[in-house]
Amino acid sequence: MSKETNDNGSPIQIESGNVVKEYLMRKKPIIDAVIKKYIPEELTEKDLEFIFGKPRYKYNLEASNEAIAKPIWDFLNRGGKRWRPALFLLVAETLGGDPEKLMDFVVIPEIIHNATLVHDDIEDRSELRRGKPCMHKIFGEDIAINVGDAMLFLPLLPLSKNKDSFSDKIIANAYEICCQEMMNLCFGQAMDIWWHNGKGTADNVTEQEYLQMCAYKTGTLARMSARLAVVLSGGSKEQEDAMGKIAETIGVAFQIQDDILSASGTEFQKKKGYGDDITEGKRTLIVIHALQNASEEDRKRLIEILNMHTTEHELIKEALDLLHKYDSVKYAKEFARKLMKDAWSEAEALLPQTEAKKKLEAFVNYLVEREI
Repeated sequence: MSKETNDNGSPIQIESGNVVKEYLMRKKPIIDAVIKKYIPEELTEKDLEFIFGKPRYKYNLEASNEAIAKPIWDFLNRGGKRWRPALFLLVAETLGGDPEKLMDFVVIPEIIHNATLVHDDIEDRSELRRGKPCMHKIFGEDIAINVGDAMLFLPLLPLSKNKDSFSDKIIANAYEICCQEMMNLCFGQAMDIWWHNGKGTADNVTEQEYLQMCAYKTGTLARMSARLAVVLSGGSKEQEDAMGKIAETIGVAFQIQDDILSASGTEFQKKKGYGDDITEGKRTLIVIHALQNASEEDRKRLIEILNMHTTEHELIKEALDLLHKYDSVKYAKEFARKLMKDAWSEAEALLPQTEAKKKLEAFVNYLVEREI
């Protein structure tokens, strides 16, 4: 197995990363096919009856397609890693779950995740998502808000459509997981919005507060994926809690890596926009570290730029330079690695020794080390 070294001297498993990329590429079309089963690219009367039941009066296909299906698939067809549903499948495989029986449920974390992106782009006044104008820029804010709402509830269809294949207790547990995690999402987003608008204690956010925000905003869908996989695979409560915790940590580490990529001038910024986190005024782990370690002059200047919500290249570069000046990007990378290492050590003992477990470990490491 070929290796190279990270900045901190720890080895990166190149071959493992390639295996994970291959796994994601192989699963993506399968996942998309399942999504189309529940949310087709072009809705028919039959599709609407599958989703809603027979109409009391009459469905309007034009509105359903132009204001729901078309915006959804314009968004989904742009790409995305589909790593949350892939995580669901890996956890289920690790616990011996039946892939065929569980496949429909990949819709839940993936579509809810994309719903949050649609709403997030409106709330952040973003211009680009995955290299194209955001949904609200193409279809209008009214359609984008409504589509985002629809994408929070449509993915719950597999629970009702497959309820005869599971006990009432398992289906009830699955609904409870979805409801709780979706509430968490809203509270995580509330913290993020409040801070990036420079409100209250935004300039003195602690690492612990930031991690709680990430655990709810980004970690919650990974946790939902893992907990659902355990419950639907017939796993124990202990396994559900342990896998939920490591999946949440994956989400947090994934968010930190997003923050790192946003501050690094990589290919990532071509998809989201140069220095988008600076424009949005985000209080990321990198920013928090810089604010805690900068001189008073640099601290005031960084806060000033963040609160401008600027799109000017020179001002964004000035802010990014300040983040690098205090080694805040390097700090965040090391922090994310340690977070994942500790979480995996805690969960590893509860998982059976299988090839699926090895793939899951490689998957975990890949999400922290990815470059795009």
